[in-house]
Amino acid sequence: MNKYLLEIGTEELAYKFIPSAMEQIKSEFAKALEENEIKCTDIKTYATPRRLTVLIEGLPEKQEDVEKTVKGPIATIAYDNDGNITKAAIGFANKNGIQVENLYKQDNYIWAKIEQKGKNTKDIIKEIAPQIILRLKGTHFMRWSDLDIKFQRPIRWIVSLFNSEIVDFEIAGIKASNISRGHRFANKTEVEIKNPDTYLSSLEELNVIADVEKRKAVIAELATKKAKEINADIQIDEDLLDEVTFITEWPVPVICSFEEKYLEIPEKVAVTVMAVHQRYFPLYKDGKLLNKFITISNYVGNTFDNIKAGNERVVRARLEDAVFFVQEDTQKPLIDYLEDLKGVTFQKGFGSVYDKTQRIIKLSKFIAEKLNVQSSNVERTALLCKADLVTKLVFEFTELQGYIGSDYAIRSGENPQVSKGIKEHYFPLNADSELAESIEGQIVGIADKIDTVVAVFADKKKISGSQDPLGVRRATLGILKTILQKDLDIDLTSLLNLSIELLADKIEDKTKLFNDIKDFFEQRLIVFLSDKYKHDLLEACISSKDVLSNLKDFTKRLTIVSDIVAKDNYAQFHEAINRIIRIIKNENNFGEINTSLFKEVAEKDLYNAIKEINENVLTYEELEKSLIKVIPFVSEFFEKVLVMDNDEEVKLNRITLLNTIKQKFAKIADFSKIVF
Repeated sequence: MNKYLLEIGTEELAYKFIPSAMEQIKSEFAKALEENEIKCTDIKTYATPRRLTVLIEGLPEKQEDVEKTVKGPIATIAYDNDGNITKAAIGFANKNGIQVENLYKQDNYIWAKIEQKGKNTKDIIKEIAPQIILRLKGTHFMRWSDLDIKFQRPIRWIVSLFNSEIVDFEIAGIKASNISRGHRFANKTEVEIKNPDTYLSSLEELNVIADVEKRKAVIAELATKKAKEINADIQIDEDLLDEVTFITEWPVPVICSFEEKYLEIPEKVAVTVMAVHQRYFPLYKDGKLLNKFITISNYVGNTFDNIKAGNERVVRARLEDAVFFVQEDTQKPLIDYLEDLKGVTFQKGFGSVYDKTQRIIKLSKFIAEKLNVQSSNVERTALLCKADLVTKLVFEFTELQGYIGSDYAIRSGENPQVSKGIKEHYFPLNADSELAESIEGQIVGIADKIDTVVAVFADKKKISGSQDPLGVRRATLGILKTILQKDLDIDLTSLLNLSIELLADKIEDKTKLFNDIKDFFEQRLIVFLSDKYKHDLLEACISSKDVLSNLKDFTKRLTIVSDIVAKDNYAQFHEAINRIIRIIKNENNFGEINTSLFKEVAEKDLYNAIKEINENVLTYEELEKSLIKVIPFVSEFFEKVLVMDNDEEVKLNRITLLNTIKQKFAKIADFSKIVF
């Protein structure tokens, strides 16, 4: 089978664009090949800062020949009254490239059999490859020279090979060839790619590791080995590793250092300077940060003095700034920064961050009382949780909000639990990060996020896939994860209503606002639990009750419903309850069950089967068992009893009986939502 290699050589690409471009180019080729009815066995992608590459394996030489039947005009239009062929039929024949005599009549229509010869795969790729290149999307695309086309960075060379044969096309004045380029500092900068199989090895000879996963593994291995040379430990952060992988072609680790005095600043600050701002790997020993780090150089050579000196100079300047900011900030206690929050706008029309802090205090106190938690530390955490936003250090390192507040709280003599709560109230920082461990962090974090969500909805901001003002989706998910995974008994309905009341003077319609937020929370709840439960089960449990008032109850019901649906006799269960729901769907006139109106044994038996089931006192497990026992009686009822009796009293009595059963099932879920 055949292989096709495409390499797009460019100036240095933005590292955030590279993984997206790899996925795009792979999916675009897969789509284009499918549209052209060409199969392949695999599509691989490679990339460095200077190239995007796709390798397609298992390609046929050409498309398969196909024979198609095409329906033409109706026979009365294709032939005139004398049976002669008309212009309509002639036009149909010409359109499909066949002779008129080859048309045939079937089912009162004329048809044509068309033999379509398959095109060469190479010719198809020649057509689609430049289109795919120019369809790639991303931020900061540019035009260069006097060209009309745009790309992330200027294109400098193109390799396009079908096996060993060049598939020639041209983009931006660059003609496709079999010549690639190695590392900028390699002894030889150009290399001939003889065929796709030699691509990776040919580039490695010129100091380019094009395989992303291999390059990533090499970086981790070399950095770990380098750290061991000085008896240090390295913690490989995956995000940092990905970033370094996409900014290097030939990674070489270099150990650098800085003065020990900089270790006096908060460790999180030093690590952020190194890892986030400068893309260095911090080094540790016995769990403590060292005044050393590893930088991954994209370099070919043996002398690293300039690289070492340059990186040390840069990190020293950043750390010196941090030392200055800490010294300035800690001249007064954290509490003294509170007044400065009055000058920081939270959101236009919704007051300052100081105003938000006061709302967080009230919401936190409400939650603490409901959870029966001693509230002094909680209220103190709420009071100080935003104070670090007006410090010089957070102004410079905004990603350290909370961490700096926590450090400054300890320096100010605050309770360690308060300090921890200040840091953790921002948790989780993203969908995969840790949750707050302290009760202070959990409570204040929920209060803070609730206030943000309500304010954004009250301001009628649009929330969509591309727009998430103030991180509302992340905040909502954080609230739900904290409550569910930390097993907190929090009534979100009451909490939302309190939060709405605290902003009442900014809100036009409180009822509509609550319902909008409630719907949003329920949809985020479905998204959060969709990996564990089917969508219809989640909908069924959400539809029957106000789940926000008791999320613990919601998860219990999900477990019960999952158990019911998994049973062998669920088909009978499903049919029984859904038949009840269908019958009384439009009935609202329910009274008391009158046993004297029973005419059939089946309705008496059904009544006796349910009368002892008190859904308000039974556990869900007990209710499940009781309802399962009722199912045969429901089935017998529908087999023997006509609900819509001619006697109106009897009919309404039977509907009331069914409604009573429905309410017992609804205590667990709305089973009409379950697809079976």
